[in-house]
Amino acid sequence: MADWDTLFIDCHLATMCQGSAPYGAIEDGAIAVSGDKIAWCGPRADLPRPPDDCADDVRALDGAWVTPGLVDCHTHIVYGGDRAGEFELRLEGASYEEIARAGGGIRSTVEHTRAATEDALVASALRRIADLTAEGVTVAEIKSGYGLNRDDEIKQLRAARRIAKEAPVTVATSFLGAHAVPPEFDGQPDRYIDLVCDDVIPVVAEQGLADAVDVFCEGIGFTADQSERVFQEAQKHGLPVKGHVGQLSDLGGAELAARYGALSCDHLEFISEAGVTAMAKAGTVAVLLPGAYYFLRETHLPPVELFRKHDVALAIATDCNPGSSPATSLLLMMNMGCTLFRLTPEEALAGVTREAARALGLQARFGTLEAGKTADLAIWRIGRPAELSYKIGANPCEAVVKSGKFVRDTR
Repeated sequence: MADWDTLFIDCHLATMCQGSAPYGAIEDGAIAVSGDKIAWCGPRADLPRPPDDCADDVRALDGAWVTPGLVDCHTHIVYGGDRAGEFELRLEGASYEEIARAGGGIRSTVEHTRAATEDALVASALRRIADLTAEGVTVAEIKSGYGLNRDDEIKQLRAARRIAKEAPVTVATSFLGAHAVPPEFDGQPDRYIDLVCDDVIPVVAEQGLADAVDVFCEGIGFTADQSERVFQEAQKHGLPVKGHVGQLSDLGGAELAARYGALSCDHLEFISEAGVTAMAKAGTVAVLLPGAYYFLRETHLPPVELFRKHDVALAIATDCNPGSSPATSLLLMMNMGCTLFRLTPEEALAGVTREAARALGLQARFGTLEAGKTADLAIWRIGRPAELSYKIGANPCEAVVKSGKFVRDTR
């Protein structure tokens, strides 16, 4: 009787395991799947018996490279409407902050998201998710934050949970009620934080709708004190925290998030060395969002050298959202991470696999090719892993395996 359900041979593996060759590479490798798990992974020469004796189904991949399924660890992919008009305004000279303070920005998307039905939100999000999964994404984080009241935040989170049932992707949800002050609370941010903490987080936790709680700690968002109240309430309900911090200014958000053991701090164009060291001590992942940096024409680079110096893990994500990063290509974000932020191609690939999984607290299940992990595989027609960061506009993903089953196969 065969040991495994499926065995992939005639392939090269970028396992993304640390402490081995670059990319954790195994040339002329083999990877076995049983059920929804990776059962064995290593050099083909180390197989215990001939391939046909090892598995019920042996698949030769003709020299393709196999990586873990990609992980997009920061998206706002469930939303209503679009903001193409604001794009034109920015090109005419208006700043992101000016647009936001004039009632545009996040508030514009809030209006359209509140008006949309849950079914409409799911339908539009599925189209964007399809772009990601076509490029090998098998895990995605989805934030709320465009409802900004109890019912519409819950509607967004329910829509996000439905995505996982209707698309071949594992979804981690983040409650981002503290994304902006809604119009009905103009000039009363503390009262709005009361609502978030007293009326929404307890319900979201009770209904199991969120895997983490996020906050936009920024001049056009919330102060460090207001953000801390949200973190405290999340902690009471056993929910880990994340932080949108350092995008436009440094309010000490990284240090604050690190004190609460944040899974990740995201954006980080503006962060001090004290913030970086706090993240390092807490094991908090730095999630870089080159799409927003590019789209907003930011010029202040995140301090990548400081993150390297203090061994802070670096992840990359699309930040898919209608206002500052309408991006649905994680491969393009890898290229931008290299060209704009000077990451190496290996750092970029780790940033959308191993470190992105860590940013979601999912590293035990996803992010590397190792026995016991979920059998999420992306199969690429490339000559070397660096091509995934090198090419612009190309999609060399030939096939995707999600939880042991093919969900895309163009070979």
